[in-house]
Amino acid sequence: MASIPLLSPPAAAASAASVSHQQHSFPSSISALKLSERRARRLRVSSPTNSNPRTSAPSGGGGETIFFDGGAHYGDLVANLVLGLSLLWLPLTLAAVSRAMYLRYRFTNVRVTVISGLTGQERSDFGYGVVKDVQVVPRFVGEWGDVIITLKEGTKVDLRSVPRFREIANYCLSMAQQTQLSNPTQPKGF
Repeated sequence: MASIPLLSPPAAAASAASVSHQQHSFPSSISALKLSERRARRLRVSSPTNSNPRTSAPSGGGGETIFFDGGAHYGDLVANLVLGLSLLWLPLTLAAVSRAMYLRYRFTNVRVTVISGLTGQERSDFGYGVVKDVQVVPRFVGEWGDVIITLKEGTKVDLRSVPRFREIANYCLSMAQQTQLSNPTQPKGF
C-alpha cells in the first residue's frame, strides 16, 4: 500500500500556488493624490445660498432640478449649544445636535425628500401633488424656521430648523399649484 500524504496540496493547487501575484503600490501620503481626484471625492454638506439650482440629470427635458439640498441651520446648533450650558436646556441641545448630524432636506422640482438616521437609510419622499398647505414658523429673529407641510390626506410633515425657510415655503406652494394646474382632478359624483 502506498502512503498518501494528507497535508500536502493536490497537484492542481500546487501549480496554482506558484502563480505570481501583482504587487499594488499605494501612495505613502494623501498629498500624493492628485488635487483633482480629492475634489471629486468631497461631499457637499449644504448648498450655497447664492448658487443657481442644479440638475441631477443631463438636460434632456426630464431631469430633476435641485432647489435646496442641506441640513438644519447651523445657527440652531450654536444657539442650543450655548443655551445647553444650563441643565434645563440640555434635552433641547441634544435634539439640536442630532438634527445637525443626522437630518437632511432636499427640495426638487418633483418632490420633497427628508433623509435621516445614522446612515441616512431612513428616507421620506412625497411629491408636490399631495401638498395641501405650507406654513412657516420663524425661529431666532427669522434666521431659520420650521416649515410645516400639510398633505391632502391630513398628515403634517414638520421640517425643523430649515435655512431659507420662507423661500423654500414659497417654492413648495408654487410647485404644488403648478402640479395641481397641470393635473386637474375629475369631479366625482353625478
